[in-house]
Amino acid sequence: MAALGSVVASIAIIVTGGIVRVTGSGLGCTDWPMCTGETLAPTAEMGVHGAIEFGNRLLTGALCAVVGWVIITARLQEKPMPAVLRGGWAQFWIVVLNAVVGGVTVWMRLSPYIVAAHFLAATLLLTAAVYTWHAAYADAGDETGVDADAGADGAAPVARVRSLSVALVAVTALLVFVGTLATGSGPHAGDSSDVARMPFNWTAVTVVHGLLAATVLVLAGVLLSALPKDGFGAARRKALAFLAVLLGQGLVGLVQSVTALPSLLVMLHLLGSALVWTGVLQVHFTVKKACSGHSSPLSGAPLPRARGAATHA
Repeated sequence: MAALGSVVASIAIIVTGGIVRVTGSGLGCTDWPMCTGETLAPTAEMGVHGAIEFGNRLLTGALCAVVGWVIITARLQEKPMPAVLRGGWAQFWIVVLNAVVGGVTVWMRLSPYIVAAHFLAATLLLTAAVYTWHAAYADAGDETGVDADAGADGAAPVARVRSLSVALVAVTALLVFVGTLATGSGPHAGDSSDVARMPFNWTAVTVVHGLLAATVLVLAGVLLSALPKDGFGAARRKALAFLAVLLGQGLVGLVQSVTALPSLLVMLHLLGSALVWTGVLQVHFTVKKACSGHSSPLSGAPLPRARGAATHA
C-alpha cells in the first residue's frame, strides 16, 4: 500500500505541475523556497495564481510523507526488503532533486528548458516509484502476477522477448522526451507574461512525437504477439492494458493538437503520459520477471524443472 501510494503521489505531482502551467501560475510565487522575498505563503494580493503554485509546493511535502512511509514500512518488515528500501531512498533523493529543479525553474523565470528538466525529474521519480511498487511484491514473495508455471516453456523465445521489452521502454522514453520539446515549443508558457519558447517548429515536433507514438504502438503489438501464453500470462495482460492506455493517450493527443491545445486536454494528456510511462515500466518489469523463470541469468539456458514439479502438475 505504501509503494502504491508513492506511485499515485508521483502521478499527482506531474498532473498538478501541469495545472500550474496551463493556468499561467508558474510565477504565482515569485521566489523560492519562500513564495515572496518576505513571506513563505502567498499573500491575498497574489490571487489564485499564487494559491495554485503554493498548493503544488505543498504537495511536495505530502509526497515526502508518502516516501517516508515506504522507507519506514520496508524497515519494519520481519523479512528484509532491500530492493524496496533502495527504491524508497532513491525516491527521497529524487524528490530533493525535483524540489531544487523547481526552485531553479522559478529563478530562471520559467525557462522552457528548465521546465522540461523539471518534468523529466518528476518522471524519474515516477520511475523509482513504479520500481519500488514492483519490488514490494517481489520482496514479499509474490511473483507480481507471474504465472506459477513460468518455467514450463523451455523453448520460449526469451531473448527476443527481452529485446522487445527493452526497445519498448527506450522508444517510450524518447517519446516522453520529444513530448517536452513539443510542450516547450507550444503556447502554454506557464505564466501570463511573455515567456520565451523553445526555437522549434511546433508542428514538426508534434509530427515527430506522433510518429514515435505510432512506433511505440507497433512495438507493443509485436511484443504482445511474441509473448508465449505459458508463463507470460501476467505480461500479456499488462501489455494489453498498456496498449489500451496508449490508444487513449494517442486519441487525447490528436484531439488537443487539432483544437488549439485546450487546457483541460493538455492536463489529460499529462495524466496520460504518466500512465503510459507507468504502464510500459510495468510491462518491462513483469516481462523481465517472467523471463527469469525461463532461463538462467548467466547462460540463458532453460532452467530445469523443480523436483516434484511433474507430480504437482
